[in-house]
Amino acid sequence: MNVQAYLAFNGNCQEALNFYSKIFSAEIKNRQTYEDRKIDVPSSFRQKLQHAELKGKGLHFMAYDAAPDTPINHGNQIHMSVDLKNTEEAEDMFNQLSNGGQVHHNFREREWGHFGRCSDKFGINWMVNCDT
Repeated sequence: MNVQAYLAFNGNCQEALNFYSKIFSAEIKNRQTYEDRKIDVPSSFRQKLQHAELKGKGLHFMAYDAAPDTPINHGNQIHMSVDLKNTEEAEDMFNQLSNGGQVHHNFREREWGHFGRCSDKFGINWMVNCDT
């Protein structure tokens, strides 16, 4: 079994995937726009992503730009969790993800290791863990 996250964006999915691809050294795969789809979206939305995947070492999630008639409600229903073995690498990743976003729990040592929780500049919630 494989369970994956599928993230929805408000027209800035490509920007978000570019951001994440740099942080996680990952590639954007299966990039598909609304251009040739028989979906009723405005012409200004045709170049937005109808589907894409981000794949890298230990990383695979899907994402898309929700059609204009599908409002996105930011909430706390999902958090992406990243587990690392190196504290410096984990803290650097946390700092990159939280840059321009909001820190909910500073990255610091906890009872179980190092941990930080933030929302990035796209409104996606992240938990960064390091068990050292």
